[in-house]
Amino acid sequence: MAIKPTSGIDHRENRPAPAAQKKALLVINPNSRRGSEANLEAVLELLRDSGYDVTVRESQSAEECAQNLEAMCDDLDLVIVAGGDGTVSSAAASVYQHNKPLAILPLGTANDLARSLSISDDLEAAGRLVTENQLRRIDLGVVNEHYFFNAVNIGLGTKITHHLTKDIKKAWGVFSYLRALWISVAKQNAFKVKVTVDGKVFHERSIHLTIGNGRYYGGGNVVDHDAEIDSGDLCLYSIRPQPNWKLFLLAPLLRLGRQSLAKNTFSKCGKKIEVVTAKPLEVHADGELVTYTPAKLEIIPQALTVYAPPKQGAAMDTIRSGTH
Repeated sequence: MAIKPTSGIDHRENRPAPAAQKKALLVINPNSRRGSEANLEAVLELLRDSGYDVTVRESQSAEECAQNLEAMCDDLDLVIVAGGDGTVSSAAASVYQHNKPLAILPLGTANDLARSLSISDDLEAAGRLVTENQLRRIDLGVVNEHYFFNAVNIGLGTKITHHLTKDIKKAWGVFSYLRALWISVAKQNAFKVKVTVDGKVFHERSIHLTIGNGRYYGGGNVVDHDAEIDSGDLCLYSIRPQPNWKLFLLAPLLRLGRQSLAKNTFSKCGKKIEVVTAKPLEVHADGELVTYTPAKLEIIPQALTVYAPPKQGAAMDTIRSGTH
C-alpha cells in the first residue's frame, strides 16, 4: 500500500488547518485488483487542500467496509470508497440511510458503476470531481432488502461469479469475465421462472436472468440499450435455453445491450420485478451472493448523491441552472 490508515490528522509540519473542516472517510479495499498498488497521496492532497479532514481505513471485505461506514457515517460529510464494484456496493446501505454523498475511486477489475457514471480510472481525476463539486443524483436498486447499484444475476451469471477468483481477476483483468463465461456455458442449467413486471406475469424457461439498475455490468456489458442509472426503471433480460454455439453468437448483442433483437431472449423494464423459481436459486447483486429466489426487486429513484461528471446532454442544463 502506498498509504497507511490514519486517524484523520495531517502530520505535515508548517501547515495550518483549514477553518471549518469537513469530515470525510476514505475506505480502501487492498484486495481489489489495483488496491495493493494504488497511490492515493495525490487524491488526499487535493481533498485536504479543499478543506476535508480525511480519515483512511482499510477494509479487507465488503462486510468490513459496511461496518466501518456504519460506525462513522453520522459524523461524516463525505464517504469515499476506493475499490471495485463489490466494495462500492457494500457502502450503498449506509450512504443511502444516512443521506451522505458518495465519491468513487475505481480500483477493481470491472468498475462497472464508475463506467455507468463516466468516472475516470485516473484516481486524481476522480478525486477532482469532489473538489469541483460535480454532483449527480442516481437510482438505487433493492433485491430482498439488499441494495445494489449495477445488476442482479440469477442462473448462468452466478456461476460466472464463482469462477472469478481474486487471482484470476488480477491475472486476467477484464478478460477474466470472458474466461469465466467460457467455463460456465459448458455447464448451463435451464430452469422455469415466473417473472412479474409491474403486475404483468410472464412464464419463461431460462438459463440466465439479469436485472439492472445501472447501465453496465459484468465487465462492460450493457444491461439494455436504453438503460441508465437515473432512468427510474429496472431493466430485465432472460436468456432461453439454446445450444452453446448460439450463445456465443448472442454475445455481441449482449455486450451492446441489444439482446431484445434475438429470438432466444426475453426483455422487459419496470419499477417492480418479482422472480419466482421452482427451487431456490442464488441471487448475486454487484458480484456478491446476497439472497435466494424468490426475489422481489424495486427501484428507488434519485436515491443517492454521487460525485460524477454530468450526463452527456445534461451539461448545458447544468450550466444554465448555475449548479453543479
